[in-house]
Amino acid sequence: MFDAIAGRYDFLNHLLSAGIDRRWRRRAIRSLELTGRERVLDLCAGTGDLAIAAARAAPGADRVVGIDFAAAMLRIGREKIRRARIDDRVALVRGDAACLPIGDASVDAVTIAFGIRNVEDVGGACREMHRVLKPGGRLAILEFAVPTTPVVGAVYLWYLHRVLPRIGRAVSRHADAYGYLSDSIDAFATPEQFVKTLRHGGFVDVAAVPLTFGSVCLYVARRDSGLGIRD
Repeated sequence: MFDAIAGRYDFLNHLLSAGIDRRWRRRAIRSLELTGRERVLDLCAGTGDLAIAAARAAPGADRVVGIDFAAAMLRIGREKIRRARIDDRVALVRGDAACLPIGDASVDAVTIAFGIRNVEDVGGACREMHRVLKPGGRLAILEFAVPTTPVVGAVYLWYLHRVLPRIGRAVSRHADAYGYLSDSIDAFATPEQFVKTLRHGGFVDVAAVPLTFGSVCLYVARRDSGLGIRD
């Protein structure tokens, strides 16, 4: 499914969010407090927007590796990286978020933008993220949520179930993809539940920051620096 919509994926992201998705990504990168020396791992990287944002921030990451299972998405992402002339700092590889081909305590930060709900084993992915982070390393995850304010929530759900799938279907020419989007948002954990999952995965200083009336959450966390693992 993701391979099938790859060619229109970026356009639809910007269209369906009215361009606010760029702001959400910048906010996630700012939460990492990069200094220009970090190695950043971007999971569920898709076409590489968050990986590119991490590299182009001021200051940005020294090195970014993006991992995704959708080969067509990665091909588009690699072309975007080449055009941005940052292919010496950003690499995209195919892989599984629940079984990362990366050593223990080897990256300074981990990011995910709107992909954690697509991972079959969310708990396993959280444990893997904790494993590859260095002690003190930061985590930033963007994911959709349902606003809790009654009026805003009602409007959001109407848009999510009535408007978004029709636009997505018309533009992507894929019958199921944007129906899947709304269904996967409904099925994913609440912010409170996902915060608990991150804590069970070993993270500390976990917080869920609501963005844009609560339609998106930025989850921030850190690997405890006192776990006995050293650089």
